[in-house]
This record gives sequence, structure tokens and C-alpha cells, in this order.
Amino acid sequence: MLKTLYIENIAVIEKTTIDFSHGLNVLTGETGAGKSIIIDAINAIMGQRTSKDIIRTGESSAFVSAQFEDINMSAQNALDELGFTLEDDVLIVQRTLSQSGKNVCKINGRPATVSMLRELSKHLINIHGQHESYELFSPETHLGYIDSYGGCGELILDYRAKYNEFKILQKKLNEANTDESERLREIDLLQFQSKELFDADIQIGEEERLEAERTALMNVEKIASLLNKARMMLDGEDSDGGVESVDIAASAMQSAASYNSEYEELSNNLTDIYYNLRDCAEGISDAIDNLENDPARLEEIEERFDLLNRLTRKYNCPADELPDLAEQMQSRLEELLNYDKNRDDLIDACEKAEAEAFKKAEELSAKRQTAAKTFAENVREEMRFLNMPNVELIPQFQTTGLTSDGIDKVELLISANPGETPRPVAKIASGGELSRMMLAIKTVLAATDDVDTLIFDEVDTGISGSAAEKVGLKLKEVSKDSQVLCVTHQAQIAALADYHYLIDKRVDSGRTFTVVTELDRDARVRELARIIGGVNITQAAISHAEDMLGTNG
Repeated sequence: MLKTLYIENIAVIEKTTIDFSHGLNVLTGETGAGKSIIIDAINAIMGQRTSKDIIRTGESSAFVSAQFEDINMSAQNALDELGFTLEDDVLIVQRTLSQSGKNVCKINGRPATVSMLRELSKHLINIHGQHESYELFSPETHLGYIDSYGGCGELILDYRAKYNEFKILQKKLNEANTDESERLREIDLLQFQSKELFDADIQIGEEERLEAERTALMNVEKIASLLNKARMMLDGEDSDGGVESVDIAASAMQSAASYNSEYEELSNNLTDIYYNLRDCAEGISDAIDNLENDPARLEEIEERFDLLNRLTRKYNCPADELPDLAEQMQSRLEELLNYDKNRDDLIDACEKAEAEAFKKAEELSAKRQTAAKTFAENVREEMRFLNMPNVELIPQFQTTGLTSDGIDKVELLISANPGETPRPVAKIASGGELSRMMLAIKTVLAATDDVDTLIFDEVDTGISGSAAEKVGLKLKEVSKDSQVLCVTHQAQIAALADYHYLIDKRVDSGRTFTVVTELDRDARVRELARIIGGVNITQAAISHAEDMLGTNG
């Protein structure tokens, strides 16, 4: 449940905190007061795309924070999958927007991404705005409603796994069905290229080893000079080298230790150093003896480098990857050479995968058709309650070939008046009918949805009178099981609120400010009277507002 929403520097809102509660929370205010800004702020928290244009004029950044309590299990699971944990059963989601376009997101104080907010919010909030009603015009959305209602998620995943397997095999089969001349051309090319790479016998790490050897051969004289210098410092010209000096020092310390055992450690250390230095001197002598200038080997290395460079340019990949490329070429060559056998195997595998995918699609279709019937009946009953007594809703199924969604194309056909043949929503539904149909769908889906907070942004568009009252009653009913936030212009809906918030725009020192205030009963009467009567609030409007609150109190 959304407990607290804090907004800073979003459009005309400088700073405001709104504490929401369980039940029906209604937001009202004059047109342009900033009701949509509240929805924009919530969308930002949900990880939706936002524009820096919503940042308050003159400010460099905007900030939104939302605190959720009593988190449902699906949201907790989503948190776990994203790598976050609840703290004291409270979830705090924050997002900072800047003029530079940079977003800073946090979940319970830890850095997050916009995509994480978007994934998490699906389990926290469901927003229905005016634009969503027009999604009913698109039959593609109808299938999603039925799948959601019917709990088809697992079956869809199982089907898509089979479908994807089929599509992969189908692609391989199509690739295998190239014409004979193309196949022979590819065989000829692969035979040449794979032989070229295998003959080169390139070893992983070879380039680095050759580079090291080339560096040594090109600097043999410098190396010899440095080795001789090191040997001279250790052995000396006559008998004054480092090795002999340390030997003398070690002998002296041995004698000293014979008189005082405190010097034994120093004596032992010097003796170890002497032996190490002697080993180093012998090793340097051996290195000098083995050092040789080998122009022929250097030429071989340069020729090898030329080959490596030519092949890496030709095949556009690093030298270390050329052996693997040769193996891939060989595998493809064997496929082409064994064309008939491979093609027959692919045909069998493809047919088997298609049959398995189709079987899963039929299972999914059967479940959808069962769910669609009940879904349509329930939505129809909700719409009849919402002052559409003669509405008919028919789910029309059409079988298609295998697609990522199965074999079903579904469209909800509607008839709003007696005697009318059910037709596509786009052809007959008015704005008010669309709003009520979407509310009915949301109501039905709410029973299968784990989301705790439902937000309706001007769901009363195109309706008034008793229809508006019925919409309010339906929102009130839904709010018994879920937290409902509703932006409305209808007094009939606002009067049913458990909590009523006024969005008010004011001008101070030439700047516009929007203030959000939770209304007490007297203030609610005045606001309802304003909605009923307009600018000039009459005593009759006030009396009507009091009656409405009294009736719903």
C-alpha cells in the first residue's frame, strides 16, 4: 500500500507530502490545479519515461519519494530477485531527475536503475489513465486481459519455450535449404579457409610469446652488457665482488656468534644471503654463456608475425580466436558435406518441435476459451451495474498459425444497446462507455491481481449523473480489498471517499504553487459544493453537498 508520497520541484509543486490510507482516496481540484502532476510523480516512481520538462522552472533537479507498507508477497519476491530486502516491513522508492537528463534511483537507500523501478512497480501499483481506455481499441490487449484473468502465465512460458525451440530449428532448416550452387560455393570457400587456418597451426598465446622472444633477440647486445655488469658486481674484477664481500661478512658474524648467541640470527641470515648471491652469480654466468645472436630465428619470428597479422585482418578477429574459428568452419563444412542426412534430421526435429509447440498452444487455447467465457460474463455484470444494463460482451476467437502468443487471436465484441449486433469496441463505444468498460475490466482483474494500490486517473470521463454515482460505488467496493486513489471531477464519486484531498493552485510573488491538503468534513462540503455549483457556490449547492456526505457517511 502506498503510505506516503513526497514530491519536490515537479512542475508547479515546490514541496508537498501526501499521506494516503487504505480505502478510497479521492483527489479533486479545479482544472489546471495540478492533479495530473501527482500522477506524473507516481509514474516517475514507477520507472516510467519522464521528461526533464516536468522539473520546476528555475530548479536544477526534482525529487520524488514513495513509502510503501504492508507489501504483498509478489512484491517481496520481486525485491528478492532484484537483490533488495525489506527494512522494518517498509519499502522506500526514490528517484531524482536532473536537467542534465541523469536519473538517480534508490530502493531502500540502495542504488537502483530505472528498469528496476519499472519491474518492482508492476507488483505495487496499477494505474488506469484516460489513454488506457483507448487501448481497448486494440484487440491485442484483449488477449492480455484474458491471460491475466485465467492465470495463464505458466502455460504461456511453457508454450514459448517450445515455440522458440521450433523457430530455432526452422531457421536452421531454412538455412540448410539453400540452392545447390550456393551450397557448393560455400563448401569450396570453407575448405580453403579452414585448411588455411589449420595449416597455420596458430596456438593460443602464441602472439605474446613471439613478441617476448622478438624483443629479446632484438636487444641481445644490451642484455649481454647488462648481464656482464651484474656478474662483475657480484664476482668483481679480482676478488672484491659482492659475493666474496658477503662471504667475509658472514664468516665474521659466525665468529661473533660463537662468543654471543644473540648474533646467531644475523649470522644465519648473512650465510643465506651469501648462498643466494652465489647462485645468482652462477645463474648469470650460465645466461651469458647461453646468450647468442640469432638473426635467422628473428627472421622466422617476423615471418610468423606477418602471417598472424594477415590472418587476423582477413578474418577480422584476434589471433587467439583463429583456432576456434577454424573449428567452427570445420563444423559448418561437415554440415554441408553431410547435407542430405543433416537435412533429414532437421526436418524430423523441426516437425517434432512444431507438434510439441502446437500441442502446448492447444492446451493454452483451451484454457483461454474457458477463462474468456467467465471473464466476459463478469465484466458484463460489472458494466451493467455501471449503468449499461443492456450491454453484451462476446469474446471472439480466431485460430491462427503458431505465433509467440499461441494460436489465438481474440477480440472482445460489444453491444451497448438492445438489438445491436456485437461489434469491435472501436466502432461503437463512446468515451463514457470506454471508461466504464475499463473500470469493469480492472474490477474483475483486481480479484486475480496481487497489486495493492489501484490508481484511476479521471475514470469518470464522459459520464455524469447516476452513471457517475455507480462508478463511485464500484470504486468504493474495490477499495474494500485494495487501496484506491482516484482523480475525479464528479461530486458523486468524491462524496464516497474515505479520504479526500484538494489540489489547489496559488500564486505568490509571481510564482505558481500547487498545494495538496487533506480535507476535513467542513472543507469537503465546500469542495463538493464547488464541484456541483462552479465558481459561485450557492446555499443550495452546500446543502446538496451536506446531503451527499450525510448519505455516504
